[in-house]
Amino acid sequence: MNKLCRFATLAGVVIGASAFATQASANPFGWLGLGYASTDNGNQVRADLRRATVAYPTNEAPGTIIVDTQNTYLYLILGGGKAIRYGIGVGREGFTWSGVKTVERKAEWPDWTPPPEMIARSPYLPRFMAGGATNPLGARAMYLSGSFYRIHGTNAPSTIGSRATAGCIRMANEDVIDLYDRVNVGTKVVVLPAAERRAAAGFSLFH
Repeated sequence: MNKLCRFATLAGVVIGASAFATQASANPFGWLGLGYASTDNGNQVRADLRRATVAYPTNEAPGTIIVDTQNTYLYLILGGGKAIRYGIGVGREGFTWSGVKTVERKAEWPDWTPPPEMIARSPYLPRFMAGGATNPLGARAMYLSGSFYRIHGTNAPSTIGSRATAGCIRMANEDVIDLYDRVNVGTKVVVLPAAERRAAAGFSLFH
């Protein structure tokens, strides 16, 4: 191989490695196929997934969280037939669930320790990740009683409206911060079955 060819090959390797490092830095989980894309401003979500105050008649008390798995919405009940509606990401096929929980604890910029069941399914996952902008739990987490499930943020807001999680309820960071500031430990959380489809989310009163 002549000197020119060797130089061209070396340059290609350096450029390729540099591009990979840049991509990995921006999206540290992309190569794992976890769907944790690089962060964006979250403004590209569907209009109905943006936070809004909507009509939502219910017998649940004000302050209750209702998760509409089928429609990928979370409601915080305000009373008077109104609720704040947030777009969410929910469990993929085989990982949806329903029931009544409470918010057991809350955390800002939470650390992530994948549970043993998740490690068993995906042994390449990190055993621990400190909280921060690249952490897949995002800016806030509300841990649900008697389970590994959380309502949490995400560093991939483009996944809101999808069915891709292992059962947790995923929210855009700005939305999970808003919800976090409105609810307390002990808040009731009602997760509706995926088949229980309510009339889609009422109509918007305020944005």
